[in-house]
Amino acid sequence: MIEYITLGSQNRQASKAFYDQALAPLGLKARYADDEMVGYGPDREGAPTQLWICQPYNGLDASAGNGSMVALSAATRAQVDATHAAALAAGGRDEGKPGLRNYGPNFYAAYFRDPDGNKLAVVCRAPE
Repeated sequence: MIEYITLGSQNRQASKAFYDQALAPLGLKARYADDEMVGYGPDREGAPTQLWICQPYNGLDASAGNGSMVALSAATRAQVDATHAAALAAGGRDEGKPGLRNYGPNFYAAYFRDPDGNKLAVVCRAPE
C-alpha cells in the first residue's frame, strides 16, 4: 500500500551517517544519495528505495510531525534489538526499549527518534 516515505532533515550528511548505522541491522542501505536527499531500501539488486531523507521541498525548516511515526519491519526480535541499539549509538534518542507490546500477538517493538526528531519504530511480529 505504501510506495515510499519521506522524513525531513536539516542536515542530510549527518542524517545519512545516522541512518547508515541505524538501518544496517535491518539489511537496509543507502541506494541513492546526493546533496539534497538520501534514499534507503533493501540491500539487493532491483529492490525499491522506500525511505527518503531530505530537506523539505518548500525550503522551510524540517520538523517532526506530532503523532507521526514510521514503523519499519524486522524479521527477528534480534534485528529489533540491534536496530534500536545502533540508532542510539548513532545519536538517536530512546522512545521505548525493545520488548513485547499489547498491540497484538508477538508484537515486539522498539522506538527511537533520529537527530531531527523524527520518530521511528522497528517491529517484529514473529514468535520468538
